[in-house]
Amino acid sequence: MMLTASNLCWTAGHGAQATQIVRQASLQVAQGECVGLVGPNGCGKSTLMRMLYRVLQPEAGGRIQLQGRDIWQMSARQFAQQAAVLGQDTGLGFDCTVQELVMMGRYPHQSRWARDSAQDKAVVSACLAQVRASSLAGHPLSSLSGGERQRVLLARALAQQPQLLFLDEPTNHLDIQFQLELLSLVRASGCTVLIVVHDLNLAAQFCDRLYVMQDGAIEAEGRPEQVLTPQTIARVFQVKSLVDRHPRLDKPRVSYWMDKPHG
Repeated sequence: MMLTASNLCWTAGHGAQATQIVRQASLQVAQGECVGLVGPNGCGKSTLMRMLYRVLQPEAGGRIQLQGRDIWQMSARQFAQQAAVLGQDTGLGFDCTVQELVMMGRYPHQSRWARDSAQDKAVVSACLAQVRASSLAGHPLSSLSGGERQRVLLARALAQQPQLLFLDEPTNHLDIQFQLELLSLVRASGCTVLIVVHDLNLAAQFCDRLYVMQDGAIEAEGRPEQVLTPQTIARVFQVKSLVDRHPRLDKPRVSYWMDKPHG
């Protein structure tokens, strides 16, 4: 198994102000899978993901293993050689060229004072080509559109040559075209993927399996057609829905509505 997590808990605050954000969450991701994590706002998805990629340490009793090894027994460098993270594009706080940004993905594989090697440059060029951004290599990051920036940030993640790719709501604020383009590139990357996604139809189209979170806990797990049922959607998202098959993609398709309030 590529990733295994068991009994993960995380609490914000202390004493009377404490709020449990994640409660006894367990999941696993097999090699080659694309697994989606879905649920309403505030249910704990991003907090769970931040534990999985070593930003937050779970409370006592929680355990996370990457290819059988406890991630907290690994150095940050060792973890970054095997796993990469792509989140929402919130800006870097500085400007650089696309080439320079993607080269940052090579840092986990370089010694501290090493200069960029021919192999590093070849990997960066290949990753830019993989996300169809070779023509942007010399452009400043500040000149790119939102969709271009996310493709370039994906190239940086791929430059780490990870076996596991974490994506934390990477399509937020992107137009539909760029959402589909980005997730298509992710699926074509060959990486094992765990992704937080809001849109249930995107989740159904691109994910092999889904975990549904509600109030900090895993509420349901299975293939999209097993999980995305009107009953589960009503219970978790508080809306009514119709689930049928997409006529072109043969994937579950979800249509939502709410009854109008009376008065």
